[in-house]
Amino acid sequence: MTPPYHIPASPVRTQITVKKSRFLTTIEPAPTVQQARQAIARVRADMPDASHHVYAFRVGFGNSITEGMSDDGEPSGTSGPPTLAVVRGSNLGDIVIVTTRYFGGAKLGKGGLVRAYTESAQTALKQLPTELKVAKQLIGLEFPYALYHIVKRLIAAHGGIIEDEVFDEKIMVIAHFAASDVPAFRLNLREQTSGQVSPASLS
Repeated sequence: MTPPYHIPASPVRTQITVKKSRFLTTIEPAPTVQQARQAIARVRADMPDASHHVYAFRVGFGNSITEGMSDDGEPSGTSGPPTLAVVRGSNLGDIVIVTTRYFGGAKLGKGGLVRAYTESAQTALKQLPTELKVAKQLIGLEFPYALYHIVKRLIAAHGGIIEDEVFDEKIMVIAHFAASDVPAFRLNLREQTSGQVSPASLS
């Protein structure tokens, strides 16, 4: 199981100007490669008249990572790789960075482009709110009405969030927990219901 890791909490967009060229960097959460590519497409649609849309993304964390990048027409190696280097150095997962350039008329040279794209990505990262991503587990429970308040109290005590409740001959509850909290929840549930409730893993 992948340990908890930090991810972008919400999108951010910043801007710097280098020799009259404007560099606008957008950072968004990207839990999947598809969502990273959708974010890149949104930026392109937002600013269709820009000269370049350079990007880098990193989906996952630890031993399970998918990365991608593009210079998008800038000289090879001057923009995509520096942006990816900033992403890697951030120690964040599930992140996509898109730096949009509006050419200002003055060429920056390869070294100047590397510095500009690096600075723009770093500037945006400084403004980025982050949060901890924790593996979740979905649990299903079925029990008699007499145990409802006990079960509901235990779910709350172990940080669970109830997603659905069905009141029929018995009560059925679906709740999600941080995966690390599930073993203790199972143990306490068994103790306090005398083994009458057996939670089933749904994910």
